[in-house]
Amino acid sequence: MRHGDKQNNLGRKKAHREALLSNLAIQLITHKRIVTTLAKAKALRTYVEPLVTKTKKTATKEEISHNHRVVFSYLNDKAAVKELFTVVAPKIAARPGGYTRIIKLGIRPGDNAEKAMIELVDFNEIYGNSIATAAEPAKKTRRSKATAAPKKAAEATEAPAVTDEATDATPEAAAE
Repeated sequence: MRHGDKQNNLGRKKAHREALLSNLAIQLITHKRIVTTLAKAKALRTYVEPLVTKTKKTATKEEISHNHRVVFSYLNDKAAVKELFTVVAPKIAARPGGYTRIIKLGIRPGDNAEKAMIELVDFNEIYGNSIATAAEPAKKTRRSKATAAPKKAAEATEAPAVTDEATDATPEAAAE
């Protein structure tokens, strides 16, 4: 019986499953997004996110080398570990978690398996720009509201002047 066993075995023995997840993680770090089955993507998320978190916890030189060794023991690929620590880590430094995104892609025609794309969140330019601009106003504190109120009033007085100039530039205004 498997009561309380929440790990998805993916129809493989332990060594085969670890090799599969390691290879998928290397490809995800290298290419920033991969397409696989939904079950593998969900299993990969739980495998990769702790490794990405390890790249952030680097204060001393000993910790840096220790975390490199720990991540290398999971990935066994020097290029992927280097990419993770040099390219991925600086981009996700401010993010508290949730480094990957899974997007469902429908079914695969051959075997009806559900496909999904798993990607590193900060490397998608389409979603990344809107999220970054939306997240900036949420960082304001109560103290900054007092200073923000005069700025908003100044912007409100400038706004009609901008719209007046815009109406002068219309073809109807040019015809008169």
